[in-house]
Amino acid sequence: MNKIKVLLADDQEIFLEGLRMFLGIDDRIEVAGSAKNGKRAYEMCKWLMPDVVLMDIKMPEMDGVEAARLIKRDFPHIRVLILTTFNDDEYIFEALRYGADGYILKDAVPSSIIEAIITLHNGGVLMEPTIAAKVAKKFADMANAGTGVDNCGQINLLTGREKEIVVLVSRGKSNQEIADELFLSLGTVKNHLSNILSKLGLRDRTQLAIFGIKNNMT
Repeated sequence: MNKIKVLLADDQEIFLEGLRMFLGIDDRIEVAGSAKNGKRAYEMCKWLMPDVVLMDIKMPEMDGVEAARLIKRDFPHIRVLILTTFNDDEYIFEALRYGADGYILKDAVPSSIIEAIITLHNGGVLMEPTIAAKVAKKFADMANAGTGVDNCGQINLLTGREKEIVVLVSRGKSNQEIADELFLSLGTVKNHLSNILSKLGLRDRTQLAIFGIKNNMT
C-alpha cells in the first residue's frame, strides 16, 4: 500500500520535530517535507505533490488561511488540514471558506491527528464537534443579520437520496463509507455528489459539509 505523503507547515521547530516523530512511526504515513511559513508550503507543493498538507494558521510571511487558498486553487487534489492552537471563529470560518478540508486543534492527541490525515486522504471532511458548532453558529449569526447566507430553500432542490448523502458528508464520511452505508456503488455516490454540488452551486465537499451543518443536516 502506498504511504500517504504529508507536508508539514509550522513556524515552531519544536512542534515540527514532534510531528515528524510521531507521524514517522506510523507505517501508513510518509513525512515528505516541512516548511516554516505558508509561502514556503505553497511552493513546496509544486514539486513534492503531497497528498495532505498539515498546516498551522499563524505563521510569518503567509498565514495558513492564504496558503490554503492558494494550494486549493492550484492543486485542488491536495487535502489541507489546519492544525492550530488559535481557536478563533473568524480564522476557522475563513480557512474552511477558502477550501481547507479539515480543522483540528493542536491539543488533539497524536492518534487523532493521524486519523484526521487518513480521513482526509480517503475523501472525508474533518471538523471536530466544537469547531462544527462554531461554523454553525457563524452561519446562524450571519443569517440573523440578513447577510444573505440562508440557503434553506435550496434543500428542496435535493431528492431524498441526495439529502441522505449530504447528511453523511456533513458527518465527515468518505465516498466509500457513504457507498457502504447506503448500499450504492462508488460511481453512483460520485455522480450524486456532482449533481448535488451543481444544484447547490457549491465548489467542493467541504462547502457541502458546511451547508449541511448550517442547515442542521447532521
